Amino acid sequence: MRLFKLWFPVFAWAAFIFFLSGIPHLKTNLSCDLVLRKIAHVTEYFILTLFLHNAFKNTFTLNAASLFVYSSCIAVFYAISDETHQLFVAGRNCSPKDVLIDAVGIFGFYAALRFLGRRVRKAI
Repeated sequence: MRLFKLWFPVFAWAAFIFFLSGIPHLKTNLSCDLVLRKIAHVTEYFILTLFLHNAFKNTFTLNAASLFVYSSCIAVFYAISDETHQLFVAGRNCSPKDVLIDAVGIFGFYAALRFLGRRVRKAI
C-alpha cells in the first residue's frame, strides 16, 4: 500500500498530461493563449518532477544527486514522449521547444528545492 501511495500520483499525473496532449486543437481562445499554454507546460512538469522526486526518495535509498538524475531524466523522457504523442493528434504538433519549456519546470523544481532549503526538503 505504501508503494501505491508513493507512485500513484506519478502515474495519475502522467496520465493527466497524456490526456491533455490528446485533446485536438487545444486552445483557450484568450489573447494570451500562447503564454498560458507555456505556463501550463512548466507547471505540469514541475509537478511531475515533484511527484517523481517524492516517490524515488521514499522508495529507494538514494543520495541527492541520484534523486536529481533519476527524477529529472524520467521527466525529460516523458516530455519527449509527450511531444511525440502529439504528432498523432489532430491540430497538435511535436515541438522540441516545448520539451525545453518542460525542462524549465523540471529543473525549476530543483531550483526551488535548493532555494527554499532544508525545511522544505524534509517535507517532500
